[in-house]
Amino acid sequence: SLRVLDGAVTVFDSVAGVEPQTETVWRQANKYRVPRMCFINKMDRIGANFYRTVDMVKDRLQAVPAIIQLPIGSGGPESNKPFVGLIDLVKMKALIWRDEELGAKWDEVDIPADQVDEANSYRELLLETIATSDDVFMEKYLGGEDVSEAEIKAAIRKGTLAFDFVPILCGSAFKNKGVQPMLDAVVDFLPSPLDIPPAQGTNLKGDQVVERSADENGPFAALAFKIVADPFGKLTYFRVYSGTINKGDEVYNSTKERKERLGRILLMHANQREDLDVAMAGDIVAGLGFKETTTGDTLCDRDNAVILERMEFPEPVIHVAIEPKTKDDQDKLGKALKSLSDEDPTFRVRTDEETGQTVISGMGELHLEILVDRMQREFNVEATVGKPQVAYRETITKKVESVEYRHIKQSGGSGQFAVVKLTVEPTGPGGGYVFADEITGGRVPREYIQPTNQGIQAALESGVLAGYPTVDVKVSLVDGQYHDVDSSEMAFKIAGQMGFKKAAEMAKPVLLEPIMAVEVVTPDEYMGDVMGDLSSRRGRIEGMEARGNTQVVRAQVPLSEMFGYSTDLRSRTQGRATYTMQFHSYQEVPGAIATEIVKRVRGE
Repeated sequence: SLRVLDGAVTVFDSVAGVEPQTETVWRQANKYRVPRMCFINKMDRIGANFYRTVDMVKDRLQAVPAIIQLPIGSGGPESNKPFVGLIDLVKMKALIWRDEELGAKWDEVDIPADQVDEANSYRELLLETIATSDDVFMEKYLGGEDVSEAEIKAAIRKGTLAFDFVPILCGSAFKNKGVQPMLDAVVDFLPSPLDIPPAQGTNLKGDQVVERSADENGPFAALAFKIVADPFGKLTYFRVYSGTINKGDEVYNSTKERKERLGRILLMHANQREDLDVAMAGDIVAGLGFKETTTGDTLCDRDNAVILERMEFPEPVIHVAIEPKTKDDQDKLGKALKSLSDEDPTFRVRTDEETGQTVISGMGELHLEILVDRMQREFNVEATVGKPQVAYRETITKKVESVEYRHIKQSGGSGQFAVVKLTVEPTGPGGGYVFADEITGGRVPREYIQPTNQGIQAALESGVLAGYPTVDVKVSLVDGQYHDVDSSEMAFKIAGQMGFKKAAEMAKPVLLEPIMAVEVVTPDEYMGDVMGDLSSRRGRIEGMEARGNTQVVRAQVPLSEMFGYSTDLRSRTQGRATYTMQFHSYQEVPGAIATEIVKRVRGE
């Protein structure tokens, strides 16, 4: 969702300060260049510490704080006064809320006498901070000239949009204290759709960059960023980047090259919704009626088609078998899995052809655990889930030439006759499957070449070592024989399938495992433990770099060794380290480990 935001408010617990997950989301906001401000919440709690939280924002998030407000009460470590309001350092006034009115009203009064010196000091600090991003403001400030409230707000906005600093506000959302000034600050300091750069994409051919600015009179362009199952149908959230759209309009899904019709436009207020007749550039709305649109799709005007910058979704690397517990759950399971896969592009569902089992795939243990839990809570489906399985692959490492396979059967009537000679060789990592027809002199008729290829491809689906798919091989059909009466397409398909298996067994087959690119962001004091743990998981450390007061460790680690890593990492670092993991490549499994895997699969 950060991809479609113009700005954000980061909410902190004034007791806990910056928490581990905050660091993760903050880094994501940095990646997408989302201007933001901070709201230090729960100032009425025992143990609330505004100043410590500001220091944590500075130290842990490497942000430059621009303190806009100071708390009155419960703001310091030794304060025993209840939180009653705040000091606005722009207006240099105190805002006081009365509890009996539940925060609906507040009084603007003079700053309490015991905090005047503190307010003056922090006001000077604020002006110094914002002067660094506005030369005109700096000249006035350094020249000792008075600066107006409007000039201060304009300078804060400019610095916020330029990522020079982050405004810091405070309050107690539960009691509505400080919420109203915070909402005003959203308007004053965060960008409007007109302040952000144009959205970039390409034309349908992909050979020309196209931009869409926030212009309601421009061609319609929007990005679907979230799908939610709804009692009234599939709810598609989308951000309009340019143009307008009316309910009932037909739009073009340029990603899938399909026409869609928008039945209703909804403005979402948490669990409340408001029907709209039209949505225009800058709006984030939800739509009902789209049938084929999924997360990451571009919706646009057919005559001015554009494909906005795509959202990247990694391939799943772990799968588990799932079965309904009762017959009643059978139908519900299929519908639940369909809804969940529509919502989440990294979640895949397939049926295993050999066992008939339903297999779900995702990005890790936790990912699949959450989805199974949602099935139970949201769709009332009880299911039995198998153990996580790694998606291994097989390949060959040696070239083997002219391996002959003879498929000859005679049992009365027409028989089956097909002889093929195959040469197999590895194509290298990522080389894929290549088939070469090297038949000369009509030794195998043309109509039997493709069935032979089909047989080989069928054999690739189940390798000779442990039944995993075989990848990165070249197979050449170099010779063969046929019979005028007994040869058939089926005979050559069987010969191709069995011939490849025979050749692959002679070509030193090996097992491949998915290797994950892992990045761990950890405080300095835990780096040794983190690196040692990664090494013990057969990880190869690729590099390290300092990022503020944290260390970033990059490594390549086999997926099979990463099960349970989230829990282990939290335990080793007291919850302060975070990690990301995505598929890197397939690499050969070490011999002893491969032998154990093959024995386990074969049941030996």
